[in-house]
This record gives sequence, structure tokens and C-alpha cells, in this order.
Amino acid sequence: MTETENAEGKGPRVVTAASARFAAKIFHYGNIAAMLVPLPLGIFWLGASMLVYAMNRHNPNPRVGHYTQTGATPLYGAVGLVVVVATFFSRGLMPWVVLWIFCAVIIIPWSIYQLVQIQREEWHDTPIPAEHDKK
Repeated sequence: MTETENAEGKGPRVVTAASARFAAKIFHYGNIAAMLVPLPLGIFWLGASMLVYAMNRHNPNPRVGHYTQTGATPLYGAVGLVVVVATFFSRGLMPWVVLWIFCAVIIIPWSIYQLVQIQREEWHDTPIPAEHDKK
């Protein structure tokens, strides 16, 4: 997240519109990459997604948090499904492939749709509240 001061160098810091838009897109880009290359990116993204979620969910711009949450919901739902369903897998690769395709068919189109929504939305600079600096 890029934070800048106003034009005179005084006053409240702001999160720029471009920075907020990019922050809102990160989770969806990670979801798409994780579904296209499940090994090893899928495994790494599961851990990294928690960090991205924690950083962006409470962004000063509330739309960033909203889009981060809309990216997290299908990902963590799919991971929960994998844990429950894979418990009953016997040997073989085919059940894993079918489950991966099922998850990819849900997550990839949803993430693309959200990226289009993020791009179409009008973004504005968001001032960072003064009490945020005291924490």
C-alpha cells in the first residue's frame, strides 16, 4: 500500500486511488495463479493469502477490504472442501485432478469477474485518519 502526503507536504496522509485499486486486485491475482499452477503455487498461496488478507482487510479504503473478502471466501471454502473430501480419497491421482478442476471452475471465473468489477469501479484517494498514526 502506497501512502503519500498531500501536494504541499502537509496535512493528512492518503492512500492513493491507484494503490487502493491494486491492493483490491492482489487477492484475486493470487487465486488465479494458485488455481492455474496448484503445485507449488497453490500451497504457497494458501499461506501467503492469509498475510495478504490481514494486510488488506482493514485498509483505510473500505472497498479494498470488501474485495479482499470476496476473494477469500471462495478460496477458503474450496480449501475446506478439499480437506473434507480428500479425507475419503483412496490411492490414485484422478480424484485429486477432478477436485482441482472443480475448484478451478469455481474460483477462476469468480476472480476474473471481481477483477473486472474492481477495474470498472471509480476509486478515490482515501485519507488516513489521524488516530491511525498514533497506534
